[in-house]
Amino acid sequence: MPSQAARRGEIFLHRGDLTQARLWYEQAVTETRDEGSPKDLSDALGNLGNVCALLEDHAQAETCYREVLDIQRGLLEHNIIGETLVNLGNLKADTGQPEKARAFYLEALDTLEPLDSDQALGILYSNLALQELQLHNSDVAIEAFYTALEYHRKVGNEDGLATTYGQLGKTFLLTSRFEKAEACLNNATEHFIKLGNGPGEAGALRLLADVYEERGDKISALRCLERVQQIDKTYQLPQYEDDERRYNKIREDKRKDE
Repeated sequence: MPSQAARRGEIFLHRGDLTQARLWYEQAVTETRDEGSPKDLSDALGNLGNVCALLEDHAQAETCYREVLDIQRGLLEHNIIGETLVNLGNLKADTGQPEKARAFYLEALDTLEPLDSDQALGILYSNLALQELQLHNSDVAIEAFYTALEYHRKVGNEDGLATTYGQLGKTFLLTSRFEKAEACLNNATEHFIKLGNGPGEAGALRLLADVYEERGDKISALRCLERVQQIDKTYQLPQYEDDERRYNKIREDKRKDE
């Protein structure tokens, strides 16, 4: 059962006061070391690690997560082990260490796949794909993105589908596979529209405009950017001026071609 300190830490976390949340979770860790069960200590350390990660205190977060692993490997709670391995991978990804991030993600896959944790696996495969891209393994990344999409479809994760289609489309764009990039980015756009996520839709459309520019299709690029500018205005996005300049340049280039 969570201690009073842990409950207060949760309250401040929900309020967005990470400094106070950290103080209370530190107290919860101290209390559970003296009086709590191993599971209570694992929970307190996990919460403290999460807050430290949000505060970008990566060293302290890693210390917490590694102690959670030590405890959970004794308790054999494999779902928590897998979640903690993902957290460690995320820390390494955030600090620009893709090889170490990939190692943690692969270990997490070995732990979570037998548990049929489909929601977590979809996110995990997307994270793994991004690290493969950092390591210039684009074909391996593409395969991981496709696997992520399968899991996202299985659980109906619209956010995951939208984001992963966008990431996959960007990967195809960077590797000059423009037809596949176009298909993926159109899918991303449709899912973002379904979610009512205007900024996400704008991001996918900017990439789609890149695809059309690469293919010399200025009319389609302009249509994408017209919609992007509408979204920029609606959501007051900071990219509005850049998008407007890009639109005007393509339109002027089109006029010169005519």
